[in-house]
Amino acid sequence: MNVFLQTAQQWLDQRRGRGPALAAPILVMVVLSMLVLPLPPWMLDTFFTLNIALALTVMMVAAYMKRALDFAAFPTVLLLTTLLRLSLNVASTRVVLMEGHNGPGAAGAVIEAFGTFLVGGNFAVGVIVFLILVVINFIVITKGAERIAEVGARFTLDAMPGKQMAIDADLNAGIIDDKEAKRRRAEVAEEADFFGNMDGASKFVRGDAIAGILILLINIIGGFAIGMLQHGLSAGQAADSYITLAVGDALVAQVPGLLISVAAAMVVSRVGKDEELGDQIVTQMFDSPKVLGVTASVLFLLGVVPGMPHVVFLTFAVLIGSVAFWIWRMQQQPSKAELEAQQAAAAAQPAADAEATWDDLQPVDLLGLELGYRLIPLVDKTRQGDLLTRIKGVRKKFAQDVGFLPPAVHVRDNLELRPSAYRITLRGVVVGEGEVFPGQYLAINPGHIRTPLIGSPTTDPAFGLPAHWIDERQKENAQMAGYTVVDSETVLATHLSHLMQVHAAKLLSRTEVQELVAHVAKLAPKLIEEVVPAMVSIGVFQKVLQLLLEESVNIRDIRTIIEALAEHAGQTQDPAELARRVRQALAPAIVQQIYGPVNELEVIAIEPGLERLLTQALGGQGMAALDPGVADMLTQSAAKVANAQEEKGVPACLLVPDAIRAAMARLLRRAAPRLQVLAHSEIPDTHLIRIGPILGEPA
Repeated sequence: MNVFLQTAQQWLDQRRGRGPALAAPILVMVVLSMLVLPLPPWMLDTFFTLNIALALTVMMVAAYMKRALDFAAFPTVLLLTTLLRLSLNVASTRVVLMEGHNGPGAAGAVIEAFGTFLVGGNFAVGVIVFLILVVINFIVITKGAERIAEVGARFTLDAMPGKQMAIDADLNAGIIDDKEAKRRRAEVAEEADFFGNMDGASKFVRGDAIAGILILLINIIGGFAIGMLQHGLSAGQAADSYITLAVGDALVAQVPGLLISVAAAMVVSRVGKDEELGDQIVTQMFDSPKVLGVTASVLFLLGVVPGMPHVVFLTFAVLIGSVAFWIWRMQQQPSKAELEAQQAAAAAQPAADAEATWDDLQPVDLLGLELGYRLIPLVDKTRQGDLLTRIKGVRKKFAQDVGFLPPAVHVRDNLELRPSAYRITLRGVVVGEGEVFPGQYLAINPGHIRTPLIGSPTTDPAFGLPAHWIDERQKENAQMAGYTVVDSETVLATHLSHLMQVHAAKLLSRTEVQELVAHVAKLAPKLIEEVVPAMVSIGVFQKVLQLLLEESVNIRDIRTIIEALAEHAGQTQDPAELARRVRQALAPAIVQQIYGPVNELEVIAIEPGLERLLTQALGGQGMAALDPGVADMLTQSAAKVANAQEEKGVPACLLVPDAIRAAMARLLRRAAPRLQVLAHSEIPDTHLIRIGPILGEPA
């Protein structure tokens, strides 16, 4: 037996993919055959049973799917099942009209059963039942599904830009990698294609219902004419035979059509991606004991009203009330996760009479994240919290962009914070804080969007952009309006990523430098052995890297940095001078980091007279020789020009002589943090310069 099963499994594995690929063409050929070839009654019974089985299967798949794209083939399935039903109608019509004079069993057992047993052999009742099914299918289910599909297609297409922007925001924050971003973009495109196809495919169901009515009328009229004119039957005999067969044929086609219509309605009306439809309905309808309790009370009051059916109403009141009480009792009991947390907290509490030890002295976290108690579920995996996963992605993205692995983020709760607040610390000092609301979304205005939103106005904690906290019902509207909509975890992770970029130099401690040296030693052992620490000490190496990071220069090209140090370390050990030489070696990468892959650079220049003044004041003595009034004018003008450049979509970059580049960068860093300062020697020979705004020029 095992040998037989293994052989069968091998045969299936060898042909996997071939059978499904041929299924659709075979079905189309079968449909065409039924349209032109006469079928015997036993074959009609087989295909009618297959049609009902397919309809049931489609409806079960629609009921158990978790998201619309789980059944992305549904529009095609809808087309094929509709063609199958219509071809069966044609084949059965041929048999009914040709063999109807022989009695109700002439067209097969299935049509006979639907025409006699299900409607009691009364063709008038059968016609009425069929018309009711058509009304339910055509006017109620199909009409509603068609409207939902139309609105869903429009909303999905309108929301595509906002969803793409949210994916780009997650990618830039390091929450997802390139593969995940590509997968999400493909999913957004597939979702738009699916709802667009469903908008058109819903017309198949509507047309099928209309065709069912017309086919029934044709069968009745044609059956009467053939029975009375060709076979000499009386009006009663013709009605008894042909109308019964026509009604049975119509019901056989209408029942699977109704199932397919229900499946289409469930697919397009599906909301949410995490639960099956049955779980979603049970969870949302029967999770509240208050709702069930009120329902039981109303049924009880109706049951005691004189003249009402007391037994039925009181029975249901008792049943629903019992369920409400049971759910309430279950909700009062603490969950397994809460019990484990309480036990862990109790075990972590030290004994009151324990002696103090060195273990009580906790080191200051290099990078910490403190959460209010309402944000604890964000890091609880048992409650689908994925903040820790997002933080891992932020660290990975930071390492890829900046060039070293940052320290781990120590996450802990802080009861002194507001319930929904968080705080980001660096070496125990608060560098950023904000407030997020789990279950809500932050709609960020990326430009000058005027569409109002229903929500709480706020600002994006990372970049200070105007935003609104909105609930899930407003999400689609905000995306269609052009807002960038992100969840609470993304807001927090983006803020953390931004602060890590800003304070990258402080994150590069001696430990990280030593780990970086050990990592480079695996790739280029001779280079490290020659330079660090032989020519440059770990301390000087760390200071050079920090000076680069302070001006947002990434250190990914660590080989070029070490080679530049090897070239100039014999002349000087001054970290500032070594950093200047390293910047010259990294000049092409620095320019590309600021401007991207372009050949013409629009830069901000300094008015020649002011430039001579700055060179005399800052060239050798530092900023102490610069007049405070000149410094204030310069910082205000630089901030204004930098903002104007950013509004134009042009990088804000100031070009200055080499002698004052470092001093100017320190002077303008606080007033215009996004303004880059380049020296003349840092412009590659392959690039052209175009002078833009000029600092110090009279307005």
